[in-house]
Amino acid sequence: MSSFFAMGGYGAYVWPAYAVFFIVLAADYIAPQLRRRRNLRELRSRMARQAARQQRTSTSP
Repeated sequence: MSSFFAMGGYGAYVWPAYAVFFIVLAADYIAPQLRRRRNLRELRSRMARQAARQQRTSTSP
């Protein structure tokens, strides 16, 4: 089993490469979800500001 993890002496290079690959894969999966949440939050705040602005203009004499 230790020879499998040693990878013929290249384990110190192979395992970090796998780790970096999986970290990038996870980031590629998570980043669009976070971006979507941020965009929806910004859109909601813009719509609320616009509604408040319209409310002010429609109630002004």
